[in-house]
Amino acid sequence: MGDRVDLWSEIIRSEEEHGDGFREVPQVEVYQRRKKIEKPSSAENLVWSVKGARTSFVNGPKRDSWTRSLSTRGRESIAVGAYVNNQPQKKPARRKKPPIPKEKAVKAQDLQKEKEYFHEVDAFELVEESPSPKSKNASTWINGEQVVPEVPHLATRLEKWLISKKLNRSCGPSSTLSKILETSHSTTRLEPILDDDALDALALGTPENSSASNSSIFRLIQSSGDSLDPEDVPIIRKIKTEEIDLDDVPVRKIKTEEIDLEDELKRLSLTSDLVSPHPDYEKPFVDLLSACGQMQPSNFMEVFSKFCEPESIVKIGEGTYGEAFRAGPTVCKIVPIDGDFTVNGEIQKRADELLEEVILSWTLNQLRERETEAQNLCPTFIKTQDIKVCQGPYDPILIKAWEDWDAKNGSENDHPDFPEKQCYVMFVLEHGGKDLEGFVLLNFDEARSLLVQVTAGLAVAEAAFEFEHRDLHWGNILLSRNNSSTLPFTVEGKQVFIKTFGVQISIIDFTLSRINTGEKILFLDLTADPYLFKGPKGDKQSETYRKMKAVTKDSWEGHFARTNVLWLIYLVDLLLTKKSFERSSKDERELRSLKKRMEKYKSAKEALSDSFFSDMLMDQIS
Repeated sequence: MGDRVDLWSEIIRSEEEHGDGFREVPQVEVYQRRKKIEKPSSAENLVWSVKGARTSFVNGPKRDSWTRSLSTRGRESIAVGAYVNNQPQKKPARRKKPPIPKEKAVKAQDLQKEKEYFHEVDAFELVEESPSPKSKNASTWINGEQVVPEVPHLATRLEKWLISKKLNRSCGPSSTLSKILETSHSTTRLEPILDDDALDALALGTPENSSASNSSIFRLIQSSGDSLDPEDVPIIRKIKTEEIDLDDVPVRKIKTEEIDLEDELKRLSLTSDLVSPHPDYEKPFVDLLSACGQMQPSNFMEVFSKFCEPESIVKIGEGTYGEAFRAGPTVCKIVPIDGDFTVNGEIQKRADELLEEVILSWTLNQLRERETEAQNLCPTFIKTQDIKVCQGPYDPILIKAWEDWDAKNGSENDHPDFPEKQCYVMFVLEHGGKDLEGFVLLNFDEARSLLVQVTAGLAVAEAAFEFEHRDLHWGNILLSRNNSSTLPFTVEGKQVFIKTFGVQISIIDFTLSRINTGEKILFLDLTADPYLFKGPKGDKQSETYRKMKAVTKDSWEGHFARTNVLWLIYLVDLLLTKKSFERSSKDERELRSLKKRMEKYKSAKEALSDSFFSDMLMDQIS
């Protein structure tokens, strides 16, 4: 081989002659950005810097070297050389760049404003950087206000939680916070207060879609009864962001202001207290109070005085579980509850049992609301005007009214000697008249009016709420006389008018009733009261209880409309055997035939279609 040829020397010489030699690759410095650009587009201008070279924009004037911009989770921009020569070599000469024509001279960018912006952001020591403008989870900055409370001296666990949540991005305290509050010895609790605009902003989650007036505030408040020490009041700053233009590039400017926490606390509603206002009450009793619209029990005279002069109160009836008093145009039924001793030989009812009767009474009230476009309406069930929980012994006025009744009628109930802590439920009802046992029917038409109103009322309640009364004896049907000749009923959207012959009935006492409110099924499990089914043989009421037991097979939660028919048969029997009124032999035969036909009906709705009622129902008032 002759003279050896040095290939590397030839290559270098060739590159020097043609002015296309290798250049030294500049070192790259990463410039970390914390601002989210408002208008991401192909014209994005991302700032970067290179040692030994002038600072420019990626999409600015074209550079001599090939570079490309990479993104790491939307947080850093990096410029990387396209080719690196790692072979040992001499430092090549650099190619001189042609001079830029005067008419095309480019003015160097003034980045002083951008640098001031980033220094201002850094001064706040943000917890985390803003995500990429294209990130779906961009929520660090919202166009409006972000509030950062300076954490006071609190219980250790709560303090740690607050520090970790300095930049709040949620609408309320997390379940973790709830656990902290339950176990913390501090009396301070954290509660979020958000206006409507703030909720909208949090839902949108991106600066582009958020409103300029959005704000969110965490408030620290003391437990009820405690006062805030001025030194312990935490300082709260609002961080406001405003959009400004720097050389046609939208950026955000930050401002801060302090909030007067005392003024903010004045806006807080006391009803948002997380602590139960009834520490001495069990939950069923608290639920009962809530259903009656009360924070605590009332006394008797507070309730009675709303409807009459206390001196005018008169006892008008009684039952195993309570007493009935007339108060002006209303009747007040008082039922003792939750006591640890028997009343009238029976264990007192519990608050949860009365709660169901309260809900049931309010539900049946809906059937009277004729201004609505309901599919099922009737005036048959007694109107409930109010229900209250009371506490304390009977007032002297009530004792006197009870004793007057006893002297005249001979009460079967115990004398009402109750202790200070005894509780009751008082049902304030419309005065529906006299019960069927004591009411005097004048003729067969009034007897038919009684039957058709009860049947139609049960049919409406069946259709509306799968209702079963289950205790419709003659003490739970009230009658009164009025000048009305017809009453309107609506059954499954069809309106009919029923002839009354001057008599109107009201059904009362829903203690044993079953109903489906649409949210839950309310019923009384009668298997817990076996004595109910052990009445004397031949007694119509006792036989009806036993027939109900056979129909339901002790599944009292289920819907068995047949039980309503059983009580209609009971009423026909009463008219035939217990009630005296003017009637012919033909009228009696019609009643007996009706009773026989009812044996085949499975619901009150089916019974309403019986021929016995055909001339009592009208499609419209004549």
